[in-house]
Amino acid sequence: MSNLDIKFIATDMDGTLLNEQGELPSRFFEIFNQLKQKNILFSAASGRQYYSLIETFEPVKDDIVFIAENGTLVMHKGMELYSCTIPEEDIPDLISRARNIPDSYIVLCGIKSAYIETQHPKALKELGKYYYRCEYVDDLLSVKDDFIKIAICHFGGTEDNVYPVINEHFGSTHKVVVSARIWLDIMNISASKGDAVRQLQDRLGFSYEQTMSFGDYLNDTELLEESYYSFAMANAHDKIKELARFQAPSNQDEGVITTIIEKVLD
Repeated sequence: MSNLDIKFIATDMDGTLLNEQGELPSRFFEIFNQLKQKNILFSAASGRQYYSLIETFEPVKDDIVFIAENGTLVMHKGMELYSCTIPEEDIPDLISRARNIPDSYIVLCGIKSAYIETQHPKALKELGKYYYRCEYVDDLLSVKDDFIKIAICHFGGTEDNVYPVINEHFGSTHKVVVSARIWLDIMNISASKGDAVRQLQDRLGFSYEQTMSFGDYLNDTELLEESYYSFAMANAHDKIKELARFQAPSNQDEGVITTIIEKVLD
């Protein structure tokens, strides 16, 4: 499997493209420029905020398609291509339920900014990794914005401590996904990284068979499902390894870049 007819490559960030220190692979920009020369679009498909992604890819930000906030916002060249908001009337109940989960920290994610009620130092350090535009407010329910996601951080683990509560109340009406060991996201029921990729396939004219994707965690499920060349990282969650058609080396071994070189550029 080499010299594939690939037109679009989408990769998750944390645990996938980035190493454990949150750094891009050493050869990223070199390989990115080779993809650009071959007219292959590259997309960062992440649970991270759009403004965080811009910071990471500053030198090439106008050439990347950003699938931000787990697919709820797609941006290219500073223009919004697609967004999927949570109905405004749903926000109070979602926030109320989240507030009742002990030791949880809530991020209300709008298109303009993210909003938090906490000033806990450990939480602020963690939130700062993913939300570069973030405002402290006294009451999340007083904020006005177009909301695309509610993220919940729980240092004890969201799969056990947050998911059962949120999924019981909202699993049938909203997309509830464990996006990392200590993070859970609540979105519009139709939102996902995969839905964003489908929108781009229709809009930009590339096919499922011309799509390559990389992921490591449960919020990458739909992303991998919308790509024929779907790769789970060696460090991926077991369910992602079962789902993906292929496997890439771990993020610590620069598995995304290694695979692109071997399968697309050689």
